[in-house]
Amino acid sequence: MAELATIARPYAEALFESSKADLNGTAQWLDALAAVAGNAQLLDFAANPRVTDQQVFDLTVGVARVELPPAARNFLRTVIENGRLAALPEVAAQFRALKNSQGGSSDAVVYSAFPIPAASLAEVAGVLERRFRRKLNLTVQEDPSLIGGIRVVVGDEVLDTSVRARLEQMKVALTA
Repeated sequence: MAELATIARPYAEALFESSKADLNGTAQWLDALAAVAGNAQLLDFAANPRVTDQQVFDLTVGVARVELPPAARNFLRTVIENGRLAALPEVAAQFRALKNSQGGSSDAVVYSAFPIPAASLAEVAGVLERRFRRKLNLTVQEDPSLIGGIRVVVGDEVLDTSVRARLEQMKVALTA
């Protein structure tokens, strides 16, 4: 959705510039608001012409269940008043990208067939940071279809050491 990316960019850049003193705190409340704004029912509610901006604001803050500083409240009001609530998840993604680029890190999603213990995750993080040559902010998601191993996605790079990937490689080799 190039249109949402275009709409979100100025919001993300302005928020990044105004919150340089507390990027981590801003990222926390922004992620919480983005998760709420990604809900289709909330977007339908906000699109209803009988619903006021204040009602949308109150519902969003109530569902987010996170303490919003005054700057966050102002930001959310601006987004709602301009009818850009649907762009909030993309704003959060672009904000994270700006934050990561400043810190020299990247977001990484580790897909695993089974839960990864904390000690093992720290070990995996070290190996992945050496492999990708940068600091990684890991998020773990379970995906039983992998059968075993892990699949790591960092931006547009993918490292797939899963059993499913190996089986696919064997299938291609046998059918070639």
